[in-house]
Amino acid sequence: MLRITVQVTNMTGERFWSHETPLPAQVQIAVNINIIGLDQKNESTAEAPFVFTVNYTPSVAQLSVKGRAQVNGDKPEIQKMVEDHKQNKPPPTPVIQAVSSIAMAEDILLSESLGIPPPLPPIGMPADQQQGQQPTTTQSKRPETRYT
Repeated sequence: MLRITVQVTNMTGERFWSHETPLPAQVQIAVNINIIGLDQKNESTAEAPFVFTVNYTPSVAQLSVKGRAQVNGDKPEIQKMVEDHKQNKPPPTPVIQAVSSIAMAEDILLSESLGIPPPLPPIGMPADQQQGQQPTTTQSKRPETRYT
């Protein structure tokens, strides 16, 4: 079983639009994660430097988180991971998920400080409800759960 520790070494955020200028109604947000390498430190440890960037279109701001993920595991797991990296295979999903969740949390805080939209997908209604269509199944609708 892999145990992953993510260490952030650098965070940058820059807002390109003046605070007096209102942000556009629609902004596209592109998130990119790059695992730069995978170095075996010892039999049961590997280290993966990463860069996590968020770009906005139109060019409202740019966010970046750099760091490294330290991966601990059994000797065969680490060796397989290093060999897979040498063959240009993608990093294991747990490494990507760990880096993404930590870097995304940092970028959300950074976006709040800069007064820009956070790099999250918009929360909306399911597609069938947006189009005004009723479900085509004959099952009865479940009651809505409401919290007050």
